Amino acid sequence: MPISVLFVCIHNSARSQMAEEFLRKLGGDRFTVQSAGLEPGTLNPVVVEALKEDGIDITGKATVSVRELIDRGVEFDYIITVCDEASAERCPVFPGGGRRLHWGFPDPSGFDGPAEEKLARTREVRDRIKQTVTDWLAGRP
Repeated sequence: MPISVLFVCIHNSARSQMAEEFLRKLGGDRFTVQSAGLEPGTLNPVVVEALKEDGIDITGKATVSVRELIDRGVEFDYIITVCDEASAERCPVFPGGGRRLHWGFPDPSGFDGPAEEKLARTREVRDRIKQTVTDWLAGRP
């Protein structure tokens, strides 16, 4: 049976989306994976562009509310927060008592500067998330 994983951040517009897609790509059918936000927004177009560079297209993908998953009673083996520490503390308790992990990454929506600078910094976050997922997978059976 696949291991179920939920990645959570504030808006489900950047970090959780990247983590979801990398686990889906790198973990294959060993995992079922979703992402959600505490206050879902819209996809960050810079993140969409950065993921395309890595062969992943999430154009038009919808963001999901953590509350919606809780209300439906969805259970996960792992709930992994990818926002800052203070925001991770706001993450609600999920039914079923899945194991909680925290992997903090900077939020691309907070990056200032010209478009190329925002993309360069988003690439750094993308690469850190990909490496963290890769490292986590190395410890899985």
